[in-house]
Amino acid sequence: MNDEGMEKAYFAGGCFWGVEFWLRRFDGVMSVRSGYMGGTDENPTYEAVSTGMTGYAETVEVVFDPKRVSYRDLAKRFFEIHDPTELNRQGPDVGTQYRSAVFFTDEGQKRVVDELIGALREKRYAVVTEVIPAEPFYPAEDYHQNYYGKTGHTPYCHVPTKRF
Repeated sequence: MNDEGMEKAYFAGGCFWGVEFWLRRFDGVMSVRSGYMGGTDENPTYEAVSTGMTGYAETVEVVFDPKRVSYRDLAKRFFEIHDPTELNRQGPDVGTQYRSAVFFTDEGQKRVVDELIGALREKRYAVVTEVIPAEPFYPAEDYHQNYYGKTGHTPYCHVPTKRF
């Protein structure tokens, strides 16, 4: 893949399998990788992250063509495929590794996310999503990548819900 002109976005909204599944469906999304962001250890593993003790969140890295899909559209979709009001969990998945977070790469991304959160709060959603600068991203193990594509299953804790 040629990365020239591409941008990256990082979203954490519970189990990365479901977030990856729904975001990869956008025209203009070139790739989505499951991984970890927000912790302190180098080269985290799923086993370590799943303890909830590493500070990492299950995160997806989205490489997208901004000429075909906007960051705003991706971020809106993110807020509609997970519950941004659940603190440190998504459905049956509980722990800080399942928290809702947006890791922004620049002030433009931060501004968009802050505006979307403001719009959700105006609609009385008690949003708990963290909005923090992107940190090093560590790809998850191969068996986590495109999990639902490989297994033919569909997400069990990510169901799109119209919020905007």
